[in-house]
Amino acid sequence: MVDRRRLLIVTQSWMLLASAALGGLTVAGAANVWVLLLFTFLVGMGNALNAPAWQAIIPELVGRRDLPSALALNGISINLARAVGPALGGFIVAGAGPGAVFLLNAVSFLGVVVVLFRWRRTPRQSLLPAESLLGALLAGLRYARHAPDLHAVLVRCSAFIVCGIALFALLPVLLRFGLGCGPTEYGLVLGFFGAGAVAGALLLPRLRRAMSFDGLLRAPSLVFGFLLLALAFADRFALVCLLMALGGAAWLALLTGFHTSAQASLAPWVRGRGLAVYLLVLFGGMAGGSALWGAVATHAGLRAALILAGSGTLLGIPATARFRLPRGEASDLAPSRHWPAPVVAGEPQGDRGPVLITVDYRIDPASIEDFARAMRDVRRIRLRDGAFRWDLLSDPGDPGRYVESFLVESWIEHLRQHERITVADREVEERARRYHLGPGPPAVCHFIARDLPR
Repeated sequence: MVDRRRLLIVTQSWMLLASAALGGLTVAGAANVWVLLLFTFLVGMGNALNAPAWQAIIPELVGRRDLPSALALNGISINLARAVGPALGGFIVAGAGPGAVFLLNAVSFLGVVVVLFRWRRTPRQSLLPAESLLGALLAGLRYARHAPDLHAVLVRCSAFIVCGIALFALLPVLLRFGLGCGPTEYGLVLGFFGAGAVAGALLLPRLRRAMSFDGLLRAPSLVFGFLLLALAFADRFALVCLLMALGGAAWLALLTGFHTSAQASLAPWVRGRGLAVYLLVLFGGMAGGSALWGAVATHAGLRAALILAGSGTLLGIPATARFRLPRGEASDLAPSRHWPAPVVAGEPQGDRGPVLITVDYRIDPASIEDFARAMRDVRRIRLRDGAFRWDLLSDPGDPGRYVESFLVESWIEHLRQHERITVADREVEERARRYHLGPGPPAVCHFIARDLPR
């Protein structure tokens, strides 16, 4: 796959050129609504490719213990931009016109490109050839399918974001038609939201020491749910500003928690692809939720939409409680490389396959149920890292003999499994191998399918 640093340089340069072109056309008086839509689409496309890689490099820059704080700082920058950006853009438009805003945006990308060029990233070491684009895409989707920690993040995130996004979808309607406010008040409200997010980020380290990780996500969910209910009955601009400040703190705490858990659930080799799935759910939930609550407000009224959104946020807390999120420092997903190299007479061609791998266990019949439960987690690892079929077979002629078998598409895909296995996976394998009674470790065999002569 593409080096993340190079990908970021390309995406940032793409957005720089798109913003500069839009600025130039606007200054020249050649911009119209279709030009604006086209270049906005181009910038959005660059951002869609940029976001997963941007999130994926954060664990490379800080240790696991500092990851939540680093993500909180990232959230501060986003919320400061949300709070300050519209006001700054308004001043520039008033003084120099919209073209200057687009050109200034292009200059901001230039600074990032310079930093990326100067960053000397340590690439992931591998003796294997790079995956194909399709193969890498399928590997990422397969990992997401068989990663329960990532499933928990996706469920909890989608349950919150679909309802929580009602705040942003309905806020302009509340201010314009509920309180009779204009653009100035809207910008001020967003400023309170950003200020609350910054304050929340500063309080997060203390809250982490005082609360459990799960409690640190339940509390802001409660705050956000009651905030939406309160907004349904808010009739004072000052009250809306106060509620938005609380909402900013809760929003940042929740998004930081989801980002941290998503990072913690993904091994380094698949982090970018896994984060792309997470961001798809996050932004898809925002888009779908915005459309949903807009439709509800149209047919049932603004107050009913806010009440339903707040109730949905609160009901989502017990509904998703069984999906426990991984902490940033919970599991060691660094490559363990503890699998010995396969013993072969000659190195097979990488594309030969499928490949059958068997692991022979000797189990005490009294421990078979415990062994089978331990093997459920082993099965998940095999399927997640490349197998397309997995079985645990018993020998009817030998009650204590059990054979684990799994099929992989090709020989090189199996070698990638050797690189993908993590320290946490090794602990799972060791739990299963405690039930093995043989004099040595379970015997491992490899078989490659052979074509029959015509």
